[in-house]
Amino acid sequence: MTVEHKIGQFFFPAVFINDTEENIQATEELIKKHNIGGLTFFHSRASAATNYETKKKIIFNDNSYQRLKDLIKRYQNCATTPLLMSIDAEWGLAMRVEKTPQYPYAITLGALPLSESHLVYEVGKQIGLDLKSVGLHYNLAPLADINNNPNNPVIGYRSFGENKEKVAHFALEYLRGMNEVGILGCLKHFPGHGNTTVDSHLGLPILEETLEELLENELFPFIKGIENGVDSIMIGHLAVPALNNGANTSATLSKSVIETLLRKHLKYDGLVISDALNMHSVSQLYERKGQLEWEAFNAGNDVLCFAENVAEGIQEILKNAAPERIEESYNRIMKCKKKAGLLNIEEALNSELDFATTSLLKQQIAQKCITKIKDNENTKFVIDAAKKNTLAKLSLYKNTDNTFFKTLAPSLSAPEFAMEMDAKNTFEDIENNLADYDTLIIALFVPKAKPLNNFDIEDTVLQLLKKLFRSKNCVLYVFGNPYALQVLPDLQSITGLVQVYQDFTEFQEAAAHQLLENSHCQGTLPVSISNL
Repeated sequence: MTVEHKIGQFFFPAVFINDTEENIQATEELIKKHNIGGLTFFHSRASAATNYETKKKIIFNDNSYQRLKDLIKRYQNCATTPLLMSIDAEWGLAMRVEKTPQYPYAITLGALPLSESHLVYEVGKQIGLDLKSVGLHYNLAPLADINNNPNNPVIGYRSFGENKEKVAHFALEYLRGMNEVGILGCLKHFPGHGNTTVDSHLGLPILEETLEELLENELFPFIKGIENGVDSIMIGHLAVPALNNGANTSATLSKSVIETLLRKHLKYDGLVISDALNMHSVSQLYERKGQLEWEAFNAGNDVLCFAENVAEGIQEILKNAAPERIEESYNRIMKCKKKAGLLNIEEALNSELDFATTSLLKQQIAQKCITKIKDNENTKFVIDAAKKNTLAKLSLYKNTDNTFFKTLAPSLSAPEFAMEMDAKNTFEDIENNLADYDTLIIALFVPKAKPLNNFDIEDTVLQLLKKLFRSKNCVLYVFGNPYALQVLPDLQSITGLVQVYQDFTEFQEAAAHQLLENSHCQGTLPVSISNL
């Protein structure tokens, strides 16, 4: 293999499952011509990380799973050196591919007791099997970020929480599960993206912590990962002035972060991968094509994820890099390919998607993570009200035909009302409908997992909740990101409050049984909520 071909191994350009034939052929040419090391799959160009602010419409394709399978085979057939196929599938292939199993978010898993960490291992294992079934080898997950900033616009629900020991332990369990079935994992976003208020897809977050503070908190899960032989670490696009003589240099472009801190100080010799190089925090820094790729490699990254200038980047590295540095990165990549089974002659048999096992796993997680925040004998309240015909059920952002209400119905009959997004039934209509009922079971299905625009909970809904909390006995079940609790008004006035985290069928059923049986909840909030 020539030096140029070895450099090609450092490049993992983005490819899109639902792309044009012309673009697919262009990728095939890239593979043949430049001996690139791997590919990173996204659903479509409209869904790729930095495109969401353009609001391009994502066109869904129920055949994406088979299309991905076929594309992987097609691309591998072009490659002289087998390609390491990667994807960002933090909560499963469903993050990128329709009609595939979706697993609970990390923040949901973070609500589990430490004694149930085997369930996080099982999530990692099942996600690994799903990736394997389609021909993928490398999941750019999980997050090792400690989410200690409730205003974080991009990490939040993707983190296991704010407790460093729990984040470290659960991240390692998730990795262990994937490794068990032969899938490589990745801890991200080094040196820690949790305490930021800027989305690095759009701008450069700045961490104001000193090295001592980072070692005490943010770096803790990464240190545990290094001690346990993590396959790879992803460098985040975030600046740490304390590590760069006061400069706001992105960690992905910083020798002091990668070579000094990660390699020398923390003694990590595994694979280092950059966060996507198309992200706006770094993509617009250099005018000359290939310079960003060189700067990222020169800073210490082995793999250049979502590199957009492959040919030019290869030439820049060829021109500027020391031969021993090229050899080091090449050897790390080949070591990972060997571990993933890519260098074996016999092709591994693909498994199949197992929806039944996924559903059973979600049931087990739901039963252990549901969190009772406020309990004034919730069950007794609602049963007494039902007997007196003063109980009603209100669903927000789903219609009354939801699993939670349907599971409650046989044992707890009561009139049901709903207010959906931009619903025709107004604030006044709902108020009038509920006037004769003094006790309410309210199911809030939080519209969005990200905090932008109050998780898309409309002001009308917030006003309605405020009035109901103050005037009636309300038992609220929240299906969604627990940080959404912070935008809800007057929670101190509420009778009962239970956090359910996800709106999966299995979670709705578990929540209904919890209410009917008044069962003990083992889950705990993985993050601090200011208004509780």
